[in-house]
Amino acid sequence: MLILLAIGVVLQIKFTFNVKALGNILTYCLIPAAVFMNLYHTVINVKVLLDVLFFVVLFSTSLIVIGHLFSKMLRLNRQQSAVMKNSIVLINSGNYGLPVSQLVFHANPLGVSIQIVLIVYQNLLTYSYGLYNLVSATQSGAAILKQFIKMPIIHALWLGAFLNLANIQLPLFVELPIEHLSNAFIAIALITLGAQLAQIKVKALWNRLIFLSAFGRLILSPTVALLLIMLLKIDGVTAQSLWIASSFPTSRNSSTLALEYDIEAELAAQIVLFTTVISSFTVGLVIYLSSIIFV
Repeated sequence: MLILLAIGVVLQIKFTFNVKALGNILTYCLIPAAVFMNLYHTVINVKVLLDVLFFVVLFSTSLIVIGHLFSKMLRLNRQQSAVMKNSIVLINSGNYGLPVSQLVFHANPLGVSIQIVLIVYQNLLTYSYGLYNLVSATQSGAAILKQFIKMPIIHALWLGAFLNLANIQLPLFVELPIEHLSNAFIAIALITLGAQLAQIKVKALWNRLIFLSAFGRLILSPTVALLLIMLLKIDGVTAQSLWIASSFPTSRNSSTLALEYDIEAELAAQIVLFTTVISSFTVGLVIYLSSIIFV
């Protein structure tokens, strides 16, 4: 992941991309394709789905409350508040979380299956709560609803789920180009983020909003998750998978959306970078502790 970020930084310095145009390609083309393919191909285990969803609804609600309290205490303006809330609530479950889960649970498919459910849930949360946060920072009422309806990701979500549940097979000439777009998503998203970061001064990272966002995402989030796991008496691989997933860094999609709607895009990119780098230590610690606590 960090290699792709570095490539984006180097390319931006050399060629000076139109980062806004790259953001549009992600938002209106690559992200919908990736989400559609994810939902279309995932084998959904109903029992695992219900158990995990009960936990994640309580978990994400707790994080939403924490983000709201942080923004109130700091007296942030609406745009800064939106970015901070998203940075705490939205988790990088996809290109960061899935490889980690595949590594940790290579001998137990249940752990990976749970991560796939979390990816789907995070996509829904990102393009409902996360999108609302950003759009409501500059718009209200009917304008927000209009933005929701216009988002291709919304239609990719319901269409992918419908085709999966109805067991409808797409013709190869339709599925193949969508799959190509989906495969391009991670690389282009990270290169775009790297291009954004190339425009950021390193000393700008010394910002209390960035530190507090990282604290909320990397420290408070797994703490809340562990308390909920114990309260709900979840154990075994399910508990281990959920706790590890709660410790992942801020979703790159929070930065992509901020760029698309021009809402503190630089701050959002800084938080993604900072939490991603620091998480190499914090996630490793959570993985180690989970192997001791949930044996």
